[in-house]
Amino acid sequence: MDKKIRVLIAKPGLDGHDRGAKVVARGLRDAGMEVIYTGLRQTPEEIVKAAIQEDVDVIGLSILSGAHMSICKKVLELMEQYNFHVPVFVGGIIPPDDAEQLLKMGIAAVFGPGTPISEIVKKVQEVVGQGVA
Repeated sequence: MDKKIRVLIAKPGLDGHDRGAKVVARGLRDAGMEVIYTGLRQTPEEIVKAAIQEDVDVIGLSILSGAHMSICKKVLELMEQYNFHVPVFVGGIIPPDDAEQLLKMGIAAVFGPGTPISEIVKKVQEVVGQGVA
């Protein structure tokens, strides 16, 4: 009865390493979600516009470049500007202090390397309101 959760997975910035993003995208798809992968080197503007156009329920950002603070801030600002409000998840190599700051900024969850796909699936379902009771 629940509609499929639509997730946009994006690789912002100049980082060209997308294996983790593809693994997460496939894991979410295998869990029954619709996944849109934007590809490499997306700007925050391109990501937010794609999320709006695709009418997604969640945005997932994969950032390994170290620019997570500025990229996340810009994505959240653009979402506010466009009055588009969906949870944003971030994955990558993110120091604990930065992860805490990202959560305070409004990021729904931060996932580090080695996070089990099942944990990511569960958190996405929980935040979108389709968690298993």
